[in-house]
Amino acid sequence: MRAVPARVSLGSMSPGSAGHGLAGRHPRAGRRDVVHRHEMLQVRGRSVAWVPPLLLLVAIAVADYNTTGEFRILSWIVLVPGIAAAICGVWGTALYAVLAMVVYSVVDSAWPHQFQAGLPDFILVAAGGVLATLACAVRVRGERRALHMRDVTDTIRSTVLRPLPKRWGGLEHAGIYLTADADARVGGDFYDIQPGPHGTRVFVGDVQGKGLGAVETAAVLLGAFREGGYHDADLSSVADRLETRMLRHREYTTALGRNDGDRFATAVLLGFPADRRDVVDVIVFGHEPPLAVGPAGVRMLPVTGGLPLGYRDLAPGVPHSRRVPLATDETLLVVTDGVTEARDADGRFYRLAEQLTRAVSADPRIAAPARLANFVRDGTLRHCEGHLADDTTAFAVRRALPAVREGHEGGRSP
Repeated sequence: MRAVPARVSLGSMSPGSAGHGLAGRHPRAGRRDVVHRHEMLQVRGRSVAWVPPLLLLVAIAVADYNTTGEFRILSWIVLVPGIAAAICGVWGTALYAVLAMVVYSVVDSAWPHQFQAGLPDFILVAAGGVLATLACAVRVRGERRALHMRDVTDTIRSTVLRPLPKRWGGLEHAGIYLTADADARVGGDFYDIQPGPHGTRVFVGDVQGKGLGAVETAAVLLGAFREGGYHDADLSSVADRLETRMLRHREYTTALGRNDGDRFATAVLLGFPADRRDVVDVIVFGHEPPLAVGPAGVRMLPVTGGLPLGYRDLAPGVPHSRRVPLATDETLLVVTDGVTEARDADGRFYRLAEQLTRAVSADPRIAAPARLANFVRDGTLRHCEGHLADDTTAFAVRRALPAVREGHEGGRSP
């Protein structure tokens, strides 16, 4: 199974942490960074990258000293700085280059009048050391650049998927985000929560396409949601604002001459009214309806899937929201097509609702947002054996339960 970069948001699980924020600040590339080249060459947290070149150096010196006749392998010592260049830092490689020349001189002079490799091989070892040091400098520079680019990517991702405070807007939440591209680390999936004077709104979606264009569109939609979700009294007004912003963005990209002017987004917009705890307002933009998961079972909310954001010309008018009953112990689960379209080796789709129904029957505590998000993540990766065909997002949210009841229902992480 290939490694899949995952971002896990467990706003209800980690005391003292904020939503899906990273555990700490991203490391920035610096002069002394050795980046991540030696994560496999560590023992108890300490780098042992210097050991292989040293063992090779000792082995060559001992073997050469103990061979007889004209068979000399001392010139093989040129391999030592070459190995160091691949796994050590610049100064470590330079040290091994010097050490290789010193050992060469000492061992070669052990027989003053016979069997000496001589000056030509010494020049070979010296030149090999210089070239290895230069190659190491180029490699480390590339690693620093890669680390910097990763830091930029993580910053972009944090902008799209901003850290969510624990119990934000009176909601308990948890989300997972997996990118299909192990190198990209960011895609077009998004989710956010925006509390306001008219209740708390939740926005989960998936922008069509990949790359920075999809990320840009997601950021545009989230910006509109954060404003409309706070100011607009009616959820339909928020949806209308999102549709208008999507069309404006498409006009902008078209004017720039880009070929993604027909981009669209599927999404789910949820509204938790401030004056009621037993209902939720829902608008679906060409997306799978949310699943309501509770101790009593799993059900799909009875909402029809409207057109994706960006297709207002096919259905003019303001989108209408539907108010649906929601039990206080039910969690709403919204997933993107990375979950619904996950296939196993035989091409069968992942049947999320069926799996959840069985899991909830066996353990009702699965309905807690944190456990629910983890269940979806593990089930999806297990079903497709780690080979994700698309970016995968699952976001679980419910009204925050009282502290005593939360412990009873399993809302806190074990």
